[in-house]
Amino acid sequence: MKVPKFGVAAAAVSVLALAACGSGGSNDNNASGGSGGNAKAQRACVILPDADSSSRWENGDRPALESSFKKAGFETDIQNAQNDTQKFATIADQQLTKGCGVMLLVNLNGAADQVTQKAHNQGIPVIAYDRPTDGADYYISFDNFHVGELEGQMVVDGLKAAGKDPKTASVVYVGGDPTDGNAKQFHDGADKVMKAAGIKPAFESQGTWDAAKAGTYFEQAYTALSGKVDAVWAANDVNANAAIQILDKNAKKVPVSGQDATPVGLQNVLLGKQWATVYKPYQLEAQAAVDLAVKLLKGEKPTVDKKAADGTPFIAETPVVVNKDNMQQVFDDGNAKITDVCTGEAAAACTAAGLK
Repeated sequence: MKVPKFGVAAAAVSVLALAACGSGGSNDNNASGGSGGNAKAQRACVILPDADSSSRWENGDRPALESSFKKAGFETDIQNAQNDTQKFATIADQQLTKGCGVMLLVNLNGAADQVTQKAHNQGIPVIAYDRPTDGADYYISFDNFHVGELEGQMVVDGLKAAGKDPKTASVVYVGGDPTDGNAKQFHDGADKVMKAAGIKPAFESQGTWDAAKAGTYFEQAYTALSGKVDAVWAANDVNANAAIQILDKNAKKVPVSGQDATPVGLQNVLLGKQWATVYKPYQLEAQAAVDLAVKLLKGEKPTVDKKAADGTPFIAETPVVVNKDNMQQVFDDGNAKITDVCTGEAAAACTAAGLK
């Protein structure tokens, strides 16, 4: 399957009927963001969740958002909550005091929900970025249920390739943090596909995005099952690698799913330790968010033709499965570096795959 190029439009945001954005109220922050608008109305306030659950936030999304907003002529205030919900709230209060024309929030354990209400109290529209947020005016992400479906198919395909009957296979689920709304979508999408193939989880570990905890939880599952593990559904590459480390320690190799096309995930795919990874080019998501935010900053009130399960207008990007056959596109897109992936044990595998 070919990974989409970024020259194609990132999202279809159509300015059709005028629909109200935010929860009403007006102040200087709602002024037009175009020339002559006040400074607060021209500022996009962004809060990222952490630097640990994925390398994308600081290495990918931040520069992509900064660059696109700058090209559009708008100021940004982008900060990272460093996995601290109290810090998330403090950053938001500081940004709102300084003034925002629009807020773009990556939810962290529900911290963005309260911030959204505060923003609405000031008449400021909120875009939920990547993760759902209660009360947000718009939601921009990849189709996360479909991400889960792709992961579930990895497990099914991996079992069949190994000559294992999915109906009798022992599959461990290593899900994401349940406070992240996306984690449930990943789980439910994967579970749908795996159940259709006859898979019943032999063990479902506690969900987390913390690598150390994921490793501990998987080791507990491995011990409880006396090592009888035929495959692992892991919600992302971080959790996948945590499970793979335990499998390596026990000289065992089984199909493992993942997502994010991280350097370690790509290495594990090349080494045959991970079946594949779901690639979500953050540039698509970032550009769609900026395109929408700029309309809001200019005083426009766009509508979109798709809605999330809770009714929030939803712009959904399409994820892609990446294996060694199409991995080159990740490097070509600049979302991973050959020098970070093709090292050590993985160097020979990169050469064999023709990666450069």
